[in-house]
Amino acid sequence: MANISAKLVKELRDKTGVGMMDAKKALVEVEGDMDKAVDFLREKGMAKAAKKSDRIAAEGLASVAIDGNTAAIVEINSETDFVSKNDKFQNLVKEIAETVAKNKPKDMEEAMALETSDGDTIEATLIEATQVIGEKISFRRFEVLEKNDEAAFGAYLHMGGSIAVLTVLDGTTDDSVAKDIAMHVAAINPRYINEDQIPQEELAHEKAVLTEQAENEGKPANIVEKMVAGRLNKYKAEICLVDQPYVKDPDMTVAKYVSSKNATVNTFVRYEVGEGIEKREENFADEVMNQAKQ
Repeated sequence: MANISAKLVKELRDKTGVGMMDAKKALVEVEGDMDKAVDFLREKGMAKAAKKSDRIAAEGLASVAIDGNTAAIVEINSETDFVSKNDKFQNLVKEIAETVAKNKPKDMEEAMALETSDGDTIEATLIEATQVIGEKISFRRFEVLEKNDEAAFGAYLHMGGSIAVLTVLDGTTDDSVAKDIAMHVAAINPRYINEDQIPQEELAHEKAVLTEQAENEGKPANIVEKMVAGRLNKYKAEICLVDQPYVKDPDMTVAKYVSSKNATVNTFVRYEVGEGIEKREENFADEVMNQAKQ
């Protein structure tokens, strides 16, 4: 068997866009011949799928899976929102979430190497999905949370997975209470659990902005100080989960609601599909024509 160097594997990955394991397998199969390895991958449909790697995948679905005291939240992206209505894609997202929850990978590299129910890796499954569906399908991110027996997971998917939220509540085993908080997080999008989590740099910046605003209103220094303090407290309440008016009963805060259930919020994760991805603006007719030419 030919000696396959890491440099050779990287070169093939760069040429075709396939994963490391698939690149190495192809090189082993053809005894290290680069051109034959490219042909091998093209014949398998992998390189063709990889040609879509420069496209922007900002649509898709997020999902949550719970396996005992472990839960996972994932985001799988596609190029168009039409794909999110595809049964194959929906089942793929669900299976990846379940596989991640079951195996608890520490990073994306480890996650991509996990085996799915059909015996392929997640990485190989995504390549196949890209080939079958005809769009770039990518595994963008995931997070694994764990709890003890005296805590509860809350899972909520908005519109089937355009937004996914996973919460952990301590002091209760009532999943419905944890789900209520997940629904609140989906709707209101808090950034922190409480003000202790707000970075001091962020507070200092906000205070500087508020101070300048108050001074521009021509108020005396002692009034400015009180105005800034009040507005800063309002700002903290707006971005902190426990201080927000509970979405199902605005007369009480989230903290008061969970306290009435003898619970406290341990953590939450909120994924909104495509957030932070710069979407390419294209003329729809041009896009259809471009795809028809492929």
